[in-house]
Amino acid sequence: MAKADYGIRRLVLDVLKPHKPSIVDVALKLSRVEGVSGVNCILSEVDQETENIKVIVEGVNIDFDELSGALEDLGAVIHSVDGVVAGRKLVEDVETPQDK
Repeated sequence: MAKADYGIRRLVLDVLKPHKPSIVDVALKLSRVEGVSGVNCILSEVDQETENIKVIVEGVNIDFDELSGALEDLGAVIHSVDGVVAGRKLVEDVETPQDK
């Protein structure tokens, strides 16, 4: 595996965006970001002027700055980074006694 494969592999983001563009447009734009191989956008909340969406992005060596810029271009902002996976492989969350 090349050294470039050790970067960000998954991001889970809480994003605030205007009603337009749609989450379809958001997903398509983010799918064109360097290193991204898949995008999942899930609508979580709608108010009068904005929408909150959960964005899950997977790939190899995802360019976070380019991803952030793509969201800004759409008029969206990242509220929080709720999860990050980096390294050679995806590491899944496991339940521990502390989670109960």
